[in-house]
Amino acid sequence: MGLHTGAGSTIAISIAAPATQDAAGYAALTFTEAGNCEKIGTIGATFAKTEFQPLKGAKQKLKGSADYGALQPNFGVDDEDAGQALFQTAANDETNALYSIRVVKQNGDKRYFQSRVFGWPETIDGADAVVTATPTVEICSKVVKVPAA
Repeated sequence: MGLHTGAGSTIAISIAAPATQDAAGYAALTFTEAGNCEKIGTIGATFAKTEFQPLKGAKQKLKGSADYGALQPNFGVDDEDAGQALFQTAANDETNALYSIRVVKQNGDKRYFQSRVFGWPETIDGADAVVTATPTVEICSKVVKVPAA
C-alpha cells in the first residue's frame, strides 16, 4: 500500500516489558487498546546537533544524543474504557516504570516502544465539545518498526 491516512489507526498499552527489544519481544505482550482516540502524534527520533569549529577548516556537525520524542494522543474520555484506564494508571505511577506502547497504522504497520506517561489532563471546552484527555507519552526507547504482514 502506498499513501494512507491515519483513519483506523490505534494505540494500545501494556504494563509488561518485552523480553527482547524487537518485533518478537513486543508481539509476545498483551496490549490493551485505548478507545476514542482522535489523534496519536509524531513517532520518531530527533538528535541534538553537536558542533565543533576548528581554527582551521570547516565546522564539524555531528549527531548528539537521541530524543525519541513524545506523543500527545487525544482521547474522548470514557471512564469505562480499559485502555484509557491503563493510560491513567501509567500517568499516576510514581515508580517511573516503563510501559510498552503499540501503534498500529491503517495499513497494518506497527510501531512498538517503551514509554512513561506524564499526566492525564482533561479538557472541558464548552457545552458542545466532548471532554478530552491529552496525556504526554514520552518515548524512552528506540522505536521498533514492524511492516504489515
